Amino acid sequence: MDVDVESKINLSHREVRVLLLHEFRLGHKATEAASNICGTMGQGLVSTRTAQRWFNHFKNGDLELDDLPRSGRPMEVDVDFLKQLIEEDPRLTLRCLAEQLGCSHTTVEKHLNELGKTWKYGVWIPHELSAHQLQQRVDACMDLITSHRNYQWLSNLITGDEKWVLYVNYPRRRQWLSAGQTGVATPKADLHPKKLMLSVWWGIKGVIHWEVLPNGYTITADLYCQQLDRVAEKLKGKQDRVYFLHDNARPHVAKSAREKLLKLGWITIPHPPYSPDLAPTDYHLFRSLSNDLRDKKFDDESDVKTELVKFFDEKSQDFYERGIMPLPERWQQVVDSNGKYISEN
Repeated sequence: MDVDVESKINLSHREVRVLLLHEFRLGHKATEAASNICGTMGQGLVSTRTAQRWFNHFKNGDLELDDLPRSGRPMEVDVDFLKQLIEEDPRLTLRCLAEQLGCSHTTVEKHLNELGKTWKYGVWIPHELSAHQLQQRVDACMDLITSHRNYQWLSNLITGDEKWVLYVNYPRRRQWLSAGQTGVATPKADLHPKKLMLSVWWGIKGVIHWEVLPNGYTITADLYCQQLDRVAEKLKGKQDRVYFLHDNARPHVAKSAREKLLKLGWITIPHPPYSPDLAPTDYHLFRSLSNDLRDKKFDDESDVKTELVKFFDEKSQDFYERGIMPLPERWQQVVDSNGKYISEN
């Protein structure tokens, strides 16, 4: 009879163990045994780890294939093996762990709790960094750490970026519901939602200049140069020396933008590609703004601007300082981790 390997035949745990014992007696290795069984009976029927565990039993002369009768005592679990499994793949579910350990998922959950483990999502990272990009991050941070005797110049740092601000900011959230309940409905976001482009520049004393572009407009190199002129006008008479930090977006690094920064006499701070964790506007200001905008809906551009004025005005100078002054610590974290992203709380 031909077996469709795309489907999986339902076998009891004992029947799977009989197949494993047969493979063991044929002199096959555990990995080969798991492959043979899955190839014949259906993909996913038995894992390599389960095959290895049962082959260890067979090698030690234990050919018992039935589960031992349960007593009132909790089932013993090889905690070291459990640690090894979750270190190799922390995404293994309770069901997978229980199968490989030969115990119930409640027993596995109990031991995981005792180990201080909780089941939660891993963090998103902005980009899968290549070895070259990791080294770029390390080099840039080392340069920033070693090129200054102290970090007093951070008080003269001006930084900024752009962000889309949506008119409708309704996230879909989980709800505690009974069987049959549909819960509070959340309107699905439009494929092309109405939004405005916000540009903002700031330092440790607060926001220096911000503006929004009309719906559908984006930043170009020429417009960016005009914006820099407006920022410079706001700084006139307030700050003689400017250290300027922005990311590597195309309008920011265009020839005309570089020439504009030279003409203004601003000192540009190196910023490695794909590094929002080293840009205070991304990891601090816009993060706080996103939290503020959550669950809000705006009828028009005037509503959006009113909310932005309120947000910026309510922030204390301490808030802006906390976004910029920890930069040296973040540079050191990147160096110490060989370029990896900084994990945000």
